[in-house]
Amino acid sequence: MKFVNDICTTTLEVKQSKFISYLLPYSKFDTTLESLKKENPKARHFVVAYRYLNEFNQIVEHSSDDGEPKGTSGKPTLFVLQGAELINSCVITVRYFGGTKLGTGGLVRAYSDACNMVLEEARLIEYKEEIEKKISFEYSNIRIVEYESSACGIEIIEKIFDIATMYKIKGSESDMNRFLQKMERLVHMAE
Repeated sequence: MKFVNDICTTTLEVKQSKFISYLLPYSKFDTTLESLKKENPKARHFVVAYRYLNEFNQIVEHSSDDGEPKGTSGKPTLFVLQGAELINSCVITVRYFGGTKLGTGGLVRAYSDACNMVLEEARLIEYKEEIEKKISFEYSNIRIVEYESSACGIEIIEKIFDIATMYKIKGSESDMNRFLQKMERLVHMAE
């Protein structure tokens, strides 16, 4: 499975209709859709498809045709995301109608092609299941903890400075084990 971290966009033109596709992280879906609707008031359709992992590690999928004939835009876009095994990602395609009707087959092709184009331009990242841990350590060891966490690919989510310094960290299981082994003398598991 793969995902994206950045917003990527491409434009496809078919018989004077413009299909502007945006591929972005699912976490930015609502705000991006809202701002695209404000930026493109003359656009006819805002077709969406997304896939994300919920808290139970299940894939949740959704698509919307947004006024296009049923099954001609949202579903084909979702099928492309499924085929690319993308998760925690979404595609929003903004359509400006060019005056020529494309028919159901033409719409399916146009939305699929627009989604494939934006996937080709994007930098896809391999997904690794991540785990979170809380660690505590002496304040004087902050520099080494932050250096080693970065070197091991561990993300620091939260920093708490109290009697002991506590960090909430996140990373893949293998990266987490490597980090904790390196730091076993300086870091303790916290709760």
